[in-house]
Amino acid sequence: MNRMSWFNTVSLTLGFAFLYIPMLILIVYSFNESKLVTVWAGFSTKWYGELFQNDAFLNAAWVTLKVAVMSSTLATILGTMAALVLVRAGRFMGRTLFSGMIYAPLVMPEVITGLSLLLLFIGIGLDRGVMTIVLAHTTFAMCYVSVVVSSRLVTFDRSLEEAALDLGCSAAEAFRLVTLPIIAPAVISGWLLAFTLSLDDLVIASFTSGPAATTLPIKIFSAVRLGVSPEINALSTIMIGIVTVGVISASLISKQALVRQKRDEQAAARG
Repeated sequence: MNRMSWFNTVSLTLGFAFLYIPMLILIVYSFNESKLVTVWAGFSTKWYGELFQNDAFLNAAWVTLKVAVMSSTLATILGTMAALVLVRAGRFMGRTLFSGMIYAPLVMPEVITGLSLLLLFIGIGLDRGVMTIVLAHTTFAMCYVSVVVSSRLVTFDRSLEEAALDLGCSAAEAFRLVTLPIIAPAVISGWLLAFTLSLDDLVIASFTSGPAATTLPIKIFSAVRLGVSPEINALSTIMIGIVTVGVISASLISKQALVRQKRDEQAAARG
């Protein structure tokens, strides 16, 4: 077994330290007694109590979670469909244009995307609110889902679907009973990625949100401009916890799906 060199070990340690030490500092200071976020005055959980009494932050958090769930679900459905077309449809008229439209939002500056969507919503007379944010987040998140699912479909063994069709399944049943369970880890990963992107988005949401629908990143950005408060540290700690639980849950589900897939393949080979 090859051992990691000292250079790789140091590089990996510094990389993880650069990424996670600021988060650990934020978590520690969310339990600070002092209102000054840079002065430690003892352990306290009072800022979590203050946070749950702050209606503005709670309403923004609820809007953000609602938008993230709806947009990631829509993005997963549409992104999976787009991946199926790209991988399974072969050559067709307009394929280059279609694939370009799928991948363009990946490299398009968010300011341009947000501005173009704003002009679209104004042009069709759609009032800005939760629905416009959902549509905007779905637009760019589905591209990431499509890339993730496409990478799994490229290596998919089509003979499994053909066997299901030979046994009497329709195309829809073969997809639901055979294809979807096998590509489920990629679909779950795509949903989680879309959820995280929606949860984190500030630029596009600032163009497509309205007075009645303010997302959490917009609220935090507005509050930070007046100075970082301990309530923001507490809120950020809760969000880190939610994302951590989501990542761990998705990893466990994906691992179980892979184990189940290998077990089924071994059983099919023996049978």
